[in-house]
Amino acid sequence: MIIATDMPEVSKCAATQCAYNADDACHARAITIGDGADPDCDTFFTNSKHTRSSRTAGVGACKMEDCKFNDDFECSAESIQVGHTGKSNNCLSYTH
Repeated sequence: MIIATDMPEVSKCAATQCAYNADDACHARAITIGDGADPDCDTFFTNSKHTRSSRTAGVGACKMEDCKFNDDFECSAESIQVGHTGKSNNCLSYTH
């Protein structure tokens, strides 16, 4: 069974080493933005075997309680971008 939900899409991803990245686009079914000092992309991992690239990722969950787009641990932004902040891959749309 496939469940259709409305999620903000990942409009751009600069984490080129991620298994889900193809041509600066995220192709995971959904990503999770983690908590902590920075809004890391918890879905990020490196692997060269991922081959699906037809879908655009959505934001399934957001653990950044202090983000203005966080609504009951779900992202309410229209879309987000993921990119590098130092050595981390972060949600660049995070707004305190």
